[in-house]
Amino acid sequence: MRVHHLNTGTMCPIGRRLVNGTGSIFQHARMVCHCLLIETNDGLALVDTGIGLDDIANPPRLGPKWVRQTTPRLDPAETAVRQVEALGYSRDDVRHLLLTHLDRDHAGGIPDFPNAKVHVHRREHDMAVARTVPAPKGRYITDQWKHGPQWAFYGEGGEDWFGFKGVRALGDREPDVLMIPLHGHTLGHCGIAVRSGDKWLLHAGDAYFFHGQMQASPRVPLVLGLFQRRGDMDRAMRIENQERLRALKANHGDAVTIFNSHDPVDYDNCRCGQH
Repeated sequence: MRVHHLNTGTMCPIGRRLVNGTGSIFQHARMVCHCLLIETNDGLALVDTGIGLDDIANPPRLGPKWVRQTTPRLDPAETAVRQVEALGYSRDDVRHLLLTHLDRDHAGGIPDFPNAKVHVHRREHDMAVARTVPAPKGRYITDQWKHGPQWAFYGEGGEDWFGFKGVRALGDREPDVLMIPLHGHTLGHCGIAVRSGDKWLLHAGDAYFFHGQMQASPRVPLVLGLFQRRGDMDRAMRIENQERLRALKANHGDAVTIFNSHDPVDYDNCRCGQH
């Protein structure tokens, strides 16, 4: 199963040292929206969608405060749909969108693939879409799914995966793509595990923000750590799942490559070892 690593939205907040851990506080940092394009037995699948064409055409819908703080590049060429097309596919070849969660910088590309099935954890859909559970004010951009996509829901339980409980995200036709509950950042936040060759890739979404958080003595730059904490819906659960991810890396790092959504170090390392 071939996997492409895509950056579907560069963000350049000020304060590089306090965000990336290097450089000057007066330089712009670099953050990415790390997505995967997977060639599966059931068409193409995207893990997260990043910033979409509609977001770029109307940046205020992303929220003036968010745009001011993150300073996104808003380049149409970075969108998932344009990168899919650059690889020689059409948007209709993408049949599945596997979302770690529905925050604006992960779900913006949903309307660019209107015929794709959108896979999310049920708790995420309940809060962001159905609103049966109250969401923090301004957390979700509901215009990103106003076209009414076809949803596929997943709950707790499922098969065991390195001590985590997962489910088959694409059913029996693709048993090597799993949705792994990693709640905390949001109440339905998940990682997506993909078998590529003889190794697994684990897209951990926003379960952690900085590669140093996967070290035995975890560290995170000041502003990035504050941003992470401010985004927590369940901080205790997020911390617990970070500890589980550190244990996974320590005990099974030869079998599983773990990376997050926004760290350019994680992204560049994956690109160098493109699967």
